[in-house]
Amino acid sequence: MNSDTGVNLPALRSHNAALVLDLLRTAGEDGASRLELAEHTGLTPQAVSKITARLREEGLAADAGRRASTGGKPRTVLRLVPGAAHAVGLQLDRDELTAVLVDLSGVVVASAVVPLDLGSGAEVVMEVAAGEVAALTSRPLLGVGVAMPGPLDHAKGVTHRVTGFPEWDGFPLRDALARRLGLPVVLDKDTNAAALNLALSGTAFGRGGFGRGGGGGGSGADSFAYLHLGTGLGAGLVLGGAVHRGARTGAGEFGHQTVQLDGPVCGCGGRGCLEALCLAAVARGDHASAARVLGAGAANLVQLLDIDRVLLGGRVVTGAAEPFVHGVRAVLEERAQRMGRPPVPVTLADGSPHMVAEGAAQLILAPVFGR
Repeated sequence: MNSDTGVNLPALRSHNAALVLDLLRTAGEDGASRLELAEHTGLTPQAVSKITARLREEGLAADAGRRASTGGKPRTVLRLVPGAAHAVGLQLDRDELTAVLVDLSGVVVASAVVPLDLGSGAEVVMEVAAGEVAALTSRPLLGVGVAMPGPLDHAKGVTHRVTGFPEWDGFPLRDALARRLGLPVVLDKDTNAAALNLALSGTAFGRGGFGRGGGGGGSGADSFAYLHLGTGLGAGLVLGGAVHRGARTGAGEFGHQTVQLDGPVCGCGGRGCLEALCLAAVARGDHASAARVLGAGAANLVQLLDIDRVLLGGRVVTGAAEPFVHGVRAVLEERAQRMGRPPVPVTLADGSPHMVAEGAAQLILAPVFGR
């Protein structure tokens, strides 16, 4: 796959164009008139006319008919063209790769899940990833988002010592994969990608996604922790409406807090880590015990960060949703009662089976809409 595969759309480089595109995306098939776009963005009608002309020229916007006006001639309505551009999201798990092709409206138009051995080496993993990107589409792409277990450096696109796979330490995955694909690549932790997807979709808050401003953040009440239990255990944090990564993408290494000093050895080299205790209970088929351990960690997180809600996900949780939601909720309720506070809600994350991979695609798409 060469550099000709990438999309080079001048209209996407403008912040004001992003504002207009986001409003068109939100409007859906009904579309919006130029006057409505000007009113909601604060731009002048002349500026909106120039932006929409460029968007139409690039194929990102199209006419959606006319709407009756309160005075004067009917207004032309514009709509987003979802298929004008796409992004690919990749989830690199320890034992499988999930790939999704997502259009501008956030709809998954193709997906695939294939076996993967994360320990087979970076070159082999990149070869599998490149093959899946090519298999999904021959259409131009905005880029590829990659989500995988941490720790890693999101800003530099470099992996660190993935638990159980120390050979990944220091590998420049973002740049290496970008060279191979001839496309922009963004790298983030799987839990951050899932949290981003939940926040953008609004399912975490029971509404239509992030508000405008502050980098896509909403009010200070928009805070939650997404706890992901699958082949490992991690957390994605949204604080004040924005994904919280920390200065070195170190936030959310939830599974490696020590909860038993003389506990079993963890894959990270420590003892008594939350991840090791949870996975050991799961291996015994004791989901109730795993949920209590997970609840203890969640309660610590709630008390430390004063978040508004806890969302649970990952293949282990979705495979036994009731005992995990009930068990974690019971621990949080008990802790809240002791502290004299109302309990924080605990629910199953309301998302698709490819939530992490979709979040990886949003690493590419969200900036297009200024989010």
